[in-house]
Amino acid sequence: MVNIKLPKQVNDIIRKLNSKGYEAFAVGGCVRDCVLGVEPEDWDITTSALPEQVKALFYKTVDTGIKHGTVTILMDKMSYEVTTYRIDGPYENNRSPKNVHYTRDIIEDLKRRDFTMNAMAYNEDEGLVDAFSGVLSIENKRITCVGDPNERFQEDALRMLRAIRFSAKLGFDIDADTQVAIKNNAPLIQNISGERVHMELTKILTSNNPHFIKKCVDLGLMAYMIPEFMDTVGLEQSNLHHIYTVDGHIYEALKHIEPTETLRWTMFLHDIGKGTTKTLDEKGQGHFYGHPQKSCLLAKDILARLRFDNKTTKDILKLIEFHDYRIVDKH
Repeated sequence: MVNIKLPKQVNDIIRKLNSKGYEAFAVGGCVRDCVLGVEPEDWDITTSALPEQVKALFYKTVDTGIKHGTVTILMDKMSYEVTTYRIDGPYENNRSPKNVHYTRDIIEDLKRRDFTMNAMAYNEDEGLVDAFSGVLSIENKRITCVGDPNERFQEDALRMLRAIRFSAKLGFDIDADTQVAIKNNAPLIQNISGERVHMELTKILTSNNPHFIKKCVDLGLMAYMIPEFMDTVGLEQSNLHHIYTVDGHIYEALKHIEPTETLRWTMFLHDIGKGTTKTLDEKGQGHFYGHPQKSCLLAKDILARLRFDNKTTKDILKLIEFHDYRIVDKH
């Protein structure tokens, strides 16, 4: 039995919709977080009421996503997204539905969502609606798609990266069928904008498990997002200073630096130039002469592709350029 203490405003919105004969539930990530014992950052609500009916009931509303059935209610200096139960139409460019159809069935609405742990709804009268075993997925610490994972990823290719992001954030495994589907559909990530890829990769890198970025390599996504990184994968450093491959060193190093965007991206890209600068001397020792400069050149293109802002780009490139220098205390 799952009991969730809804914020007063969320409960008030649900109660007001109920009073006019409409169903309403807290839904998605906020319910997942409550099951996990985490305080939600925001609260979303789903309802059988149409957007026009929601707007008629509340004094202050904003049409934030009216095309897809979403109205934002402003209450007590807070905002709450309220979305009508819907069935998504055909998806465009592996990212968003071309149109949506409203439904009166909460299960039909939950069926369109990405992962089982995000496909739960709750209100105080009916309790938890968990038609796709989201609680079980959380108990098993496993990321599992709702329905056919191939369909979910072909609808929205960013979901593949979100699976890895949730895995890194929560320390969860990814379900075997979901992993296979990511491998099968990995090329579709090329249809996602640089900004969105940047956002998801940053969330992975700044999580408590930044080394889970390796899953992007193992599941085939990295070859399409940052193909330059693939030259480091499995590359032996062949010298006494390193016990890891180049990419293995990067995964380990990520664990030992503060979780800021600038520092984690610097660590992720600082040795990317080693993939094309390795030489062996007469003793068989490996060298990577000029790799900081080569890493800078590659990183500059990567950061531009992923739409980093100018200041962050400048800071990352400067740190990469001088990462082999030692800071010496003159005193």
